[in-house]
Amino acid sequence: MRVCFVNLFYPPDVAPSGSFVKSVAEHRAAMGDEVTVICGSGAYLGRAATRASTSAAKSGLLVEGPRVIRVWTPGLGKASTARRLADYLSFLAGAVMRLVLSPRQDVVVALTSPPYALIAAVAHRLVHPRARVVYWSHDVYPDAAEEYGAVRAGGAVSRLLRSVQRGLLRKTDRVIALDDAMLRRTLAYARDGLPAGSVIPNWEPMSLFPPGQHPAAWEGYGAPELAGRFVVLYLGNLGYGHPTTTITGAAEALAKDGDVTFLFVGGGVRYPELAEEARRRGLDDVVLRGYVPKDVTPSVLAGSGCALISLDDGSRGIMSPCKLHAALASALPVVYVGPVGTNVDEAIERYGCGFSLRHGDVDGLADAVRRLRDDAELAAELSRNARRAFEDAYCDERTLPLFDELFQHLREPRSLWSVRTDRGRA
Repeated sequence: MRVCFVNLFYPPDVAPSGSFVKSVAEHRAAMGDEVTVICGSGAYLGRAATRASTSAAKSGLLVEGPRVIRVWTPGLGKASTARRLADYLSFLAGAVMRLVLSPRQDVVVALTSPPYALIAAVAHRLVHPRARVVYWSHDVYPDAAEEYGAVRAGGAVSRLLRSVQRGLLRKTDRVIALDDAMLRRTLAYARDGLPAGSVIPNWEPMSLFPPGQHPAAWEGYGAPELAGRFVVLYLGNLGYGHPTTTITGAAEALAKDGDVTFLFVGGGVRYPELAEEARRRGLDDVVLRGYVPKDVTPSVLAGSGCALISLDDGSRGIMSPCKLHAALASALPVVYVGPVGTNVDEAIERYGCGFSLRHGDVDGLADAVRRLRDDAELAAELSRNARRAFEDAYCDERTLPLFDELFQHLREPRSLWSVRTDRGRA
């Protein structure tokens, strides 16, 4: 079976979407599929990361597994909308050209980095009508652009983008979304029954978080501002959809306790905003660090007391935080601030692995942190539940078989214009 994945990012880039593509692509290649990945030559973090990514891509060390084709992109990063668009459009043009000229693929899987990467998959189908198209949604567009102010809702650009999205979904065989809210929001652009949809949550590899392993804490915890403290860890991107007002309020409330630190390890457009707010309010217990390599994350998680996740109220169904899965894999209680009905809220409700709070509940967040710090029995119970959730639903041993079922379904012969309409989970 020939399978092609289309996504701007791919390891050694740190972008999470690239890691998920790599996991599925290598799994399918190991099963005997002829797998191609079309990705960008740039990087999630800009030019410095671009050089590292390009160097690794040219090293030639990977001699087996997926064939990785890196389309040229300027690698300007995410510092501004103009920089993002330059990377997005250059990649999209290159991906379309590659797929139009490539031999027929049995399945083309397009993600949402960049938005409308689905155009490249549909272009391949126009040339090879028997190819199947899968839309693996990690974000919903143009909803995300409207929610965060890049596009005016109801304006001419919004109407055009919505029309494009509807047209693309008419040429799509299957939608994969990360949670139920995202699936409903994505399929709202489709005609009734077209295409079919599945929920497959994101995951972490069991090999990175094997049972019974307790990695040594990250060396960064030796810093004076972290040593001997109860650490509330926010690991990953702090983007438009991750507000921090409730978090800084709780940090201020906990400052008088003298032993709690809010540690942010990652980056994103809200990082400078958070740093300035912490400086303005004198919050010395809010500490920011940069991204770490993927293989270091277990050690970063190992030194913390709980994992912190924030999601904007308007982001339900638009994005699905993947920070959840590493926290569960590390048996960390999860403290979530955001709307109900998201993947994080549902995991906490289903498995009893943390606290689900709403924005503005500063006292509730401070109380949750104190309870985890002071009640060892409660923390141990939530820790056990978190690991159980990981092993039950959010590790690659559970999610990759769902992709296998999906590909088997797509392998079934069909007439040229028929479409399956069986919605639900894969």
